[in-house]
Amino acid sequence: MTFTLGQQLTVIAVCALTAYVAQRAVAVFNDGVRPFLLDFVRGRSTRGAVATVSFGLSAGFVFGLGAPLALATGVLNPWLLFLPTDVLGLLSPKRWLAALSGAAWGAVVVFGLAGANRLAHKLPVDFVTAMQQMATPILYLFTLFPVLAVTRQFGRLSGAVCGVIELALVVTALKLWPKAFPGSVAMAAGVLLLTGLAVHRDLVQRRRADRGRAATKQEPRADRNSDAAPMTGLFRAGATRLRAHLALFMLLGAGMCLLASTHVYAGGEAGAFLIADGRYGAAAQVDFYRALGFIPLIATTALASGAYGVAGFTLVHPVGYLLPGPWPAAAAGAATLAAEVTALSWAGRALGGLPSVRDSSEHLRCAIAQTLDLALLFGSLTAANAMAGGLGILLAGGLYLSNEAMGRPVARMAAAPAAVISAGVVLNVLSWLHLFTPAPR
Repeated sequence: MTFTLGQQLTVIAVCALTAYVAQRAVAVFNDGVRPFLLDFVRGRSTRGAVATVSFGLSAGFVFGLGAPLALATGVLNPWLLFLPTDVLGLLSPKRWLAALSGAAWGAVVVFGLAGANRLAHKLPVDFVTAMQQMATPILYLFTLFPVLAVTRQFGRLSGAVCGVIELALVVTALKLWPKAFPGSVAMAAGVLLLTGLAVHRDLVQRRRADRGRAATKQEPRADRNSDAAPMTGLFRAGATRLRAHLALFMLLGAGMCLLASTHVYAGGEAGAFLIADGRYGAAAQVDFYRALGFIPLIATTALASGAYGVAGFTLVHPVGYLLPGPWPAAAAGAATLAAEVTALSWAGRALGGLPSVRDSSEHLRCAIAQTLDLALLFGSLTAANAMAGGLGILLAGGLYLSNEAMGRPVARMAAAPAAVISAGVVLNVLSWLHLFTPAPR
């Protein structure tokens, strides 16, 4: 894990910027924090209270997912970079202090993580190299998330059809294009099938509703939309606040896209392993499909709270992977976030008229979480086995199960990678005490 001077400066600058926008309650990375910002903006909550919420929702993912994933891939990720800048920005009473603290965190990451990586490779038990075993389970199981989403929303038969299509495409890709990531085409087909089924259901239901109103000659009621009026007003206020900071969002989009174009940063778990392997096109596809599951959530929470995501709809990530240089990336990122912020009101109205499409995004998010939970657990146990066989599985699996028994103080997705690192530390201690002999490298 080494960074050029340009890459180091880019990471530091983007971390400073994300902390600055968090301090102004304009954008944060953590989707769970964004709804709390409305009370803060309106003066009904304190800066310290919101920062406490942010820390509570973020700490486990920083050390349980962000750091292990960066060590395993050599590629930075948003959990490691931007969850801490959320907290630092919200804690800072002054804007300049937020930017300075964010820059300091970026420096800690680019210099400290590289040193930690070098140190880990020198240990008797090299758990960083072992964690690369997580790549295959994450990449291949992640391919199945559209199948789970289709099954959840449209039933077993549709899910089975989607599964057969994806399996056939993966087998075909392995046969015809052995050097390409075979899951890319399969995921595209699955997402397209899910979207097509959702749009078809919405159109059928709309036609039925229109025929029903025509048959009964139903007159529109004056108060039909009275319940939606307050929500519409809230969304309008949020959209107005976001558009007022359009120039700042364009700067943020430029920085995010520029960071992605350096190929030392990835916006998702599977994308990180693909970026590390130099498969930037496949990483762009994977992160694009991932973004589809979060667009409705980000849009609605942004309109309700008046605060956006630091990467917007996260489309700047796949755009950045594919662009050849810093200037095209910066320009494209600025244009992408400008278009997103400008279109937020329209997106909110469009999603309101497509309930099945909106539900599809919820099912996609749940499916992504479910596949990654299994992939991270399986990959972590594989890494533990590579470190110390049965003893490694006992330690990592035992820590994971203990976390489950204690009510998950560490979120499930972060628990397995954190357990591998903890198991690696314990094994090194046992090695120094001459109670365990590592396998020769």
